[in-house]
Amino acid sequence: MTNFVCGSNRIAGCSFSIHPMSDDFINIILGALKEVDTSKVWMETDDVTTLVRGRIPHIFDITKAILLHAAKTGVHVAFEATYSIGCPGDTAGDVYLAEDDHVLNKEKVDVIKQKAATKFALYPLGGGDYMEQIYAQIEAMKGRGVAVSSTHYATRLDGEVVNIFNGLEQVFIDMEESGSSHTVMTVSMSVNSPLKSMK
Repeated sequence: MTNFVCGSNRIAGCSFSIHPMSDDFINIILGALKEVDTSKVWMETDDVTTLVRGRIPHIFDITKAILLHAAKTGVHVAFEATYSIGCPGDTAGDVYLAEDDHVLNKEKVDVIKQKAATKFALYPLGGGDYMEQIYAQIEAMKGRGVAVSSTHYATRLDGEVVNIFNGLEQVFIDMEESGSSHTVMTVSMSVNSPLKSMK
């Protein structure tokens, strides 16, 4: 029997799906992917999800950029993602760890104004003072121009996509630095939803 331990190379990963609510969804997705520089990560797409692996800053930079490029079309887009680091049984394979944390898409996408509704849940599976960290980051999120509210099984965030992603990335980093050797975060995001205009 294999004994799995949390790795020390700190490879981060994100398995995500993006769903433009349009008959032209293929072109929207491919167009978004074409505009994003993914040279600092390993990335693979299959018939279910896209998987990105590398350093934390690059993982968040790329998922944010792909969503924003799809959303700027004005189409209702749903985004589902699971971020993970330190997974027991993870390997050093299928990864490109860039030598630095300089992100490649920030300048191009941080100017895109896009509101979103988001729900996220954090799962520190490797120890750490997680409740204090979660509460502290929820409070910090309020200072980033993001509206924070509670909901069943998650925390809801409403605001600009850039601010939301910046906050989520910081939550993920702080959770790992607090001592959690394996951290998972799930994110559900909706942009350009027609339901918002009906309220």
